[in-house]
Formats: sequence, C-alpha cells, structure tokens
Amino acid sequence: MRRFTFLLALFLCLLGSDAFAQFNEKPILNLENEDKALLNWGYFLGFNQYDFKFEYANDLQDILVNKTIGFNVGLIGELRLHEHLDLRFEPGLYYGTRTLGFPGFSEENDAIREVKSTYINFPLLLKVSARRIGNWKPFLVGGFSGSLNLGSNEDSLDDNNSGTFRMKKQVFNYELGFGIDFYTEYFKFSPSIRGVFAITDELVPDNDPSSPWTGNIEALRTRGVFVNFTFE
Repeated sequence: MRRFTFLLALFLCLLGSDAFAQFNEKPILNLENEDKALLNWGYFLGFNQYDFKFEYANDLQDILVNKTIGFNVGLIGELRLHEHLDLRFEPGLYYGTRTLGFPGFSEENDAIREVKSTYINFPLLLKVSARRIGNWKPFLVGGFSGSLNLGSNEDSLDDNNSGTFRMKKQVFNYELGFGIDFYTEYFKFSPSIRGVFAITDELVPDNDPSSPWTGNIEALRTRGVFVNFTFE
C-alpha cells in the first residue's frame, strides 16, 4: 500500500503547480458544466498489486505470496443519476503476477509456482461525490464486478504435479475505493485508490485430493489494490 501511495503522490507532483492550484480558495472555475451531461466518457491507466487470501482445512504452515506491481488500462462510461451520484461501467484489462511458495518441499521446482493473471474486469460501480469545491471534488466509489481470467489454466489436464497451478476463469468481486476529481482547463483528471475482493472461490484443486499443493486449501480468493488515473 505504501508503494501505491508513493506512486500517487509522485504523479501529482509531476503534474506541477497547476494541480495544487486547484485548492485555492477562489480559483478560476474550469469545465463548469462537465458534470451536468447525462452521459460522460473517458479512459483510465494505472497500477495494481494482487494478493491471495487462503482458507485452510488444517492449521498448517501458510503458503507464502510474493506480490508484484502490474498494470491496468480501460474505458469508462458514466450515467448521471443525481448531482452527487453516478453509475459507472469501467471495463478494463488488469495484468499481474503472484509467486506462491509452498511449504514442505526441498526442491525449488516443487515449492514455487508463478501465477500470471490477465483479468478482463467488468465493474458496475456507484460513485458518490461531495460538493465541488473550486476545481476539485472528493468521491467514494463501490460496487460489484465480474472478471474473466485469461491465464487461469482451468481447462488444463495438467496440475501441480506437472508444474501447472489452476484457477477458475470466472470470478465475482466487490470493490471499494476513494479518489479526487480535478477539473483542469481541458479535461477532468481523477486519481483514485480502490480495493478489490473476490467473493467466489477461484481454486481448481489438483486431481489428487491429498495433493501437497492444494489438499489443505479449502478456498482461495483474490484480493488486490488498484491505483487508477482517470481522464474524462
């Protein structure tokens, strides 16, 4: 989380004094009618860090997860419901890598599994905004999403005995986050931080019920952090 906060702060610094000038008491108002349209469109770029939450059958040694930073890109469609309430659809591509370390093995080839995930995410979100103050406006966002994991290996006949870690293709999540809308001279820029939490179990267990890799896992669910930079 600290790495994401640093990236967000660094990006704002790179914007220069114009971004921080939005906090002046009486700035020149930019894009005064930006939020009055029934429909708004945009796109986003960003970073992610995916993790796993495990539920174990027995109280044994935990599986370790090494997390890396991935990237996000997608589109935005927004329907204005109220002055402070918008319905958003944000289809996007999210790529990330997690490395699992399984206990009880002496050989690295058995103990380590690299899980590369490419999610096509389809979130339907409610954005609740505060009153606009000059050229900025804070907001909360939350809702549900369905994801398609293109790197799941769900249909593979091989399992961890052959070095293949399998997950389900379809995942359902809930998402919660917050951010700030900045109204610049030419567009609305919105940095945000959001957490994603899988509702459904994603694990495809090994063919052997007593597998040393998946035998003790009752459920495996993705959780992660997104930092998105939105342009509308």
